[in-house]
Amino acid sequence: MNATTDDRTDSSDEDLMLQYAAGDAAAFDRLYTRHRGSLFRFIQRQFKERAQAEEIFQEVWMNLITSRERYTVAARFRTYLYTLAHNRMVDHFRRHSGEPLWVDNDSEEGLDVVANLPASRLDEPHVRAISRQQGQYLLRLLEGLPSVQREAFLLAEEGGLSLGEIAEATGVSFETAKSRLRYAIAKLRAGLQKVAA
Repeated sequence: MNATTDDRTDSSDEDLMLQYAAGDAAAFDRLYTRHRGSLFRFIQRQFKERAQAEEIFQEVWMNLITSRERYTVAARFRTYLYTLAHNRMVDHFRRHSGEPLWVDNDSEEGLDVVANLPASRLDEPHVRAISRQQGQYLLRLLEGLPSVQREAFLLAEEGGLSLGEIAEATGVSFETAKSRLRYAIAKLRAGLQKVAA
């Protein structure tokens, strides 16, 4: 590895975006690699059809590409990226009002949340089956949340955003973001406790 590659690997997202804005296409590749999985999961869990999620996902990255020359470091890059995603989804839902939001329970990617459940790490078949069932149930609970609470929860869990960043990305006050996240977590916990009982 040369020094340039090492520097780019250790670069912050903000530095990579500035490098990309200056014409470094490899910096974009690094940003895309870092954020594609969590961003896609965040978007996918807002739509009924995978094709819709893929379309929004592509539009978010295209918006990032077309706005690269205007990019300034005003917040963490992650906040900027998820703000783009939030805005694209709002635009989509305004154009397609009445379209249901839900989690794609049949998707293998939708079951990634299973890994985050507090379950045994043993590879025994019955433990894996229980973990998978819990993951599916959690996804159904997530589907049942009001869209603003689901979005706040996914921004925190998938996007890794802080409460302040969630507020900024969704255009609400800090207290509103905090309230949405608190209610989402409380409803998910209550639902999971019912299963455990």
